[in-house]
Amino acid sequence: MFHLINTAYAESAATGTTGGGLSSSLLMIIIMVVVFYFLLIRPENKRKKEAETMRSSLKKGDYITTIGGVYGRVVAVTDRTVVIETSEDRVRVEFVKSAVGQVGTLDEQAAAQQRPARKSKKAEKSAEDTVAEKIESADVKDDSAAE
Repeated sequence: MFHLINTAYAESAATGTTGGGLSSSLLMIIIMVVVFYFLLIRPENKRKKEAETMRSSLKKGDYITTIGGVYGRVVAVTDRTVVIETSEDRVRVEFVKSAVGQVGTLDEQAAAQQRPARKSKKAEKSAEDTVAEKIESADVKDDSAAE
């Protein structure tokens, strides 16, 4: 039994496939790490940076919505906290800055959520061309069905 295993190792060493397999495996691992960085890690860091910039630029009079859904006008800002008025009764609530979810009036926030992400002009033209092609193909199908 051990003789067969030794023979198999000797044959694989003679052909030299173990060295090539190791380098290709290492190359695949490196490629996967790079892909994960560009698809997962980098965009997340960018979002965190934008959120931190938004929170650090808060000023008195801004309207905010917290991550818990509380809406109000900023009354005071410190290094770590934000005090907001939540109603006409002058109810004031203090939150940690990390609890701020969005800045702007409710209408502005709703418009920002409904606004599609900006596309490049090429992407817009190709989308328009695709829609036009679908309409034309639908018209052709309707005409052939009518005959």
